[in-house]
Amino acid sequence: MKKYKKEELELMSYSDIAEIILKSKKEASTADLFKEIIAMLEMPKSAFENKITDFFTAMTNDKRFILLDTGNWGLRKNYKVSNLLEESDLEDFDEVEEDSYDDIIEDEEDEEAYDQDNDQDDATEEYKNLVIVDEEDLELEQ
Repeated sequence: MKKYKKEELELMSYSDIAEIILKSKKEASTADLFKEIIAMLEMPKSAFENKITDFFTAMTNDKRFILLDTGNWGLRKNYKVSNLLEESDLEDFDEVEEDSYDDIIEDEEDEEAYDQDNDQDDATEEYKNLVIVDEEDLELEQ
């Protein structure tokens, strides 16, 4: 791992620093990664409790990282789908039928038509007892 100066690290996001760490370690837990980041930035130990949830959220949302079934983080580019799935999972995956684009479009159109029909029925039911009165009729009543 290249030695970075504290000033360089302070300009980086926690996720960027985590990527540097994972390039050399391959995988690490959230806590271990963040403890190492805190040490590299020479932050007080109280920063761990105050910022660990933000760090976890950032890691979860960053597409460079993958949370492995071991609970550790790794760099997504180091893992292929076949490495992450067990053999039995791959068999289940092969059995899944892929929807064609036309089938998906037809399903969406059916759903939209159903929604429109139901909306129309609701509106009709809601206003069935409504009476329309002219302004002239209103004036006559007063």
